[in-house]
Amino acid sequence: MIALLWFMFAFFLGSLPLSVWVTQWMTGNDPRAVGDHNPGATNALKAGGKAAGLVALMLDVTKAALPIGLAYQIFHLQGWQMVLIALAPTLGHAYSPFLHFKGGKALATILGVWIGLTTWGVPLVALAGITFWYLTIKHSGWSAVLTMIGMAVYIYIAHPLPIFFWVIGLQFILVIWKHRRELAARR
Repeated sequence: MIALLWFMFAFFLGSLPLSVWVTQWMTGNDPRAVGDHNPGATNALKAGGKAAGLVALMLDVTKAALPIGLAYQIFHLQGWQMVLIALAPTLGHAYSPFLHFKGGKALATILGVWIGLTTWGVPLVALAGITFWYLTIKHSGWSAVLTMIGMAVYIYIAHPLPIFFWVIGLQFILVIWKHRRELAARR
């Protein structure tokens, strides 16, 4: 029962379309009207500028880091229940009931989940990876996939916990699904 409550709390926070709300509040623009039409921080940047994009990014990361950090670091939840809880904010963001179950690509919430689970180890690898791959190949879908592979390798070396393998593996599947059109497109 406790795991279900944590899952619902994490899903609810993850599902809040903060990038949309912040961009609309700060600029009057809707981030879903630009770019790939997803309600995420990248489109908040495109629709609202640097300030809106940065605030949206920080809020999207925080809405995932908060429940995961509380559940894992403070309340010491472990095992399969933590795997489900760790997926909840990312699923909430990707399939928000506030947006008719449409959502973003969930990269910021994935970063937030790993802040909640490992503080800075995996997130620093993720930030370095996404920056390197995007600057190198300039393709956001493949940059995300290659970054996730780098995160998995780091987890295997530095944090070889079964729950971490499950979380990164299921997040990897979600990233591929959410980026499937980009990954299928020829460049």
